[in-house]
Amino acid sequence: MPKKIVKKGKKPHKNKKTSKKYTKYKIEGDKVTRSRFCPRCGPGVFLMDSQGRFYCGKCHYSEFKSKEEMKK
Repeated sequence: MPKKIVKKGKKPHKNKKTSKKYTKYKIEGDKVTRSRFCPRCGPGVFLMDSQGRFYCGKCHYSEFKSKEEMKK
């Protein structure tokens, strides 16, 4: 018995998840605001927000949060 030939067509399109970098920006009127940029590296390098501090993975700059900020 000969093998069955299966035609291969185009794969169906799947939508990708949106990048998490867009969660760092907020649009307020005509201005685009961001969460926190590194003061050493400048705009474009975000500070990571975790464990009671802001941390830059590029230059290892860190700012510690006050207890009032941690409660929010």
